[in-house]
Amino acid sequence: MQFPYEFRLGWRYTRAGRGTRRNGFISFISGVSMLGIALGVAALIIVLSVMNGFQKEVRDRMLGVLSHIEVLEPQGQALPDLARTLAEVQAHPAVVGAAPFIAAQGLLARGEDMKGALVRGIDPALEPQVTELGADLAGSVLPRLVPGQFGVVLGGALARSLGVSTGDAVTLIAPSGQLTPAGVVPRLRQMTVVGLFDSGHYEYDSTLALLHQDDAARIFRLEGPTGVRLKIRDLHAAREVALELAARLSGDLLVRDWTRQNRTWFAAVQLEKRMMFIILTLIVAVAAFNLVSTLVMTVTDKRADIAILRTLGASPGSIMAVFVVQGAMVGVIGTGAGLLLGLGIAFHIDTLVPALERLLGASFLPQDIYLISRMPSDPQRADILPIGLISLVLAFLATLYPSWRASRVNPAEALRYE
Repeated sequence: MQFPYEFRLGWRYTRAGRGTRRNGFISFISGVSMLGIALGVAALIIVLSVMNGFQKEVRDRMLGVLSHIEVLEPQGQALPDLARTLAEVQAHPAVVGAAPFIAAQGLLARGEDMKGALVRGIDPALEPQVTELGADLAGSVLPRLVPGQFGVVLGGALARSLGVSTGDAVTLIAPSGQLTPAGVVPRLRQMTVVGLFDSGHYEYDSTLALLHQDDAARIFRLEGPTGVRLKIRDLHAAREVALELAARLSGDLLVRDWTRQNRTWFAAVQLEKRMMFIILTLIVAVAAFNLVSTLVMTVTDKRADIAILRTLGASPGSIMAVFVVQGAMVGVIGTGAGLLLGLGIAFHIDTLVPALERLLGASFLPQDIYLISRMPSDPQRADILPIGLISLVLAFLATLYPSWRASRVNPAEALRYE
């Protein structure tokens, strides 16, 4: 297959550099530019993959406690018609599990220690259908939540802060008081800790208390569950399913998905990821625009060659194409090498990081400080494709000015002193 001579000549200039010291220096700078592009692309892929990995890890732990969708009574009161609401949500084809619950806030006291708690009244038989935490506790802890016995299951961090363990008693203080002749008296109820859980998400391990929904209804003086928690087939479709349910459910009910429950956290992660993308893209831009100096030096060195080509009938466009090919080949090779290096590290970071920790004798994520003790990675096509395209576009843009200068070389002036 015969390639156009512009391509063949540009490729020859790209790999040239052994004829003279000047050519060798130009080739060295070209190699440095190529290496800079490769390292910048690899750094972008690795950093974004690790950020995706951390986001996925935290999201999975969060969804181990949260349901995909919640249907709530807006005023925090009992659902007006629980049976009808359950029937309507279970009729949606995307819903695979539904469980009623009571959501309330209170204080847990043990001696002089007192902690705020997110109290969740659940149905132990249905809870495993909607959360991974419920499924994990279904065969051990949840059967201990018997209505009328006022048992409570606490997050591990919350239990440690109160200094309690299984079998100890804690006092649950409801926020709304009880009116008596002596005034408003807080409603207190002594609870027995029947189990502990550790979801891996500190926010919930330090605040969440689970009890039977019948006990919660008696303590908070409710006539029944305040909402229904749902699990759907595809968690990424939660927002669309929530909108569909909001349109079809009877009554004035609030429907929210898991992304809206943690909107601030997800917004912060996306902003951080976007800023890291911009910062690291600047590294690729600096490496790409090193091509400008490389090509300018090449044009200066090849003035005689350009003049000879022009006298043989080459057009200014052909001369420009030769140096565009040279710069573009550096960008393509650098981008390709960066993609291979970045993806190779991103897909094997779970083995590379432990090996590096053993080599250095250090731990990057100590278990006693961080909830996640391993370096997660999740390369995504939505990140990798833009990185490759941006790198190629920057490399191409860097070739335009030197190539244009090459096309403007005057053959007579270039050959005057040859």
